[in-house]
Amino acid sequence: MRIKIQRTHNPPTPPLRKGGIITPPFFKGRVGRILYNSKGISVLFLVFAMLLIVTIGYVFSYLIPTKQKSVIFPIHSTQAFFIAQSGMEYGIRYCSDQGWRGATDSGRLDYDRLNDVLVNQRNIVIGKVNGKFTINYDIATNILISTGEINNSTEKRIVRVSDFNQFLRLTFTSSPCWISGYPNQRAQFDIRRWRGTGVSLTAFSATWQEDTIPARNITTIRVDNNTRFSGTYNNGSGIVSFTGGSQSIGTSSRTIEIHWNSAMTNPRNIVITFYTDAGIPSGEGFKFNLDPEGNGLPSC
Repeated sequence: MRIKIQRTHNPPTPPLRKGGIITPPFFKGRVGRILYNSKGISVLFLVFAMLLIVTIGYVFSYLIPTKQKSVIFPIHSTQAFFIAQSGMEYGIRYCSDQGWRGATDSGRLDYDRLNDVLVNQRNIVIGKVNGKFTINYDIATNILISTGEINNSTEKRIVRVSDFNQFLRLTFTSSPCWISGYPNQRAQFDIRRWRGTGVSLTAFSATWQEDTIPARNITTIRVDNNTRFSGTYNNGSGIVSFTGGSQSIGTSSRTIEIHWNSAMTNPRNIVITFYTDAGIPSGEGFKFNLDPEGNGLPSC
């Protein structure tokens, strides 16, 4: 009897089903079901997302302080720029409204006096902004230079004003003094117009301090030996029109003489203001402080 042995091939194990998802044979077991299951994949994505967020948060926590430190430099630069502009406005306002003069005793030109007054540093404190500006006038180039700085910072900004003398208006060209032979009675000084167009003066006002009793008064004002006022003007009497006609002032220096009725005792802080013919008191005023130091005038 023959016995026939027939070999049969075992069919592959059918895939497992879990929640409607077919799990291949190589994903058998707990790990395989988790990896191939939709819920398991969501958990993995969540873990990766959390790791990514933590990484980004760490990077930003490192970059933000660095960025804040770098932002302070443009802030200081902007503040220094506006401080420099303030210095420029200060110089223009000082020279335009108050006028400037030569040093009392040295006989130097007014340009030098301008630097003496403006070159010193001026500190500015506005809120949390703490800085300073330095002003310097370059005579050769006629340029006003204002440098703004922030304290405890290396930031500096510079503002330059060309053709600065156009802002000087009507100014001294010589230091005021008492005319020899008339101490404390007759003051003299020269003025000129720096701009191209001249001005016509029609009135004046004056104030001063003295120890004389009774007080003295101005009796005469002359421009280049031409009498422009004759009368009696008491200290601080307000704006008074010229009695001898208007006086034009151009780019050439004019000599001003002011006479009091008698010598004064310890005269000081003498301020003379001239006004244009644009109308009184709305006309343009040119203020001359003959004795800003308050220590009296020298002899001519």
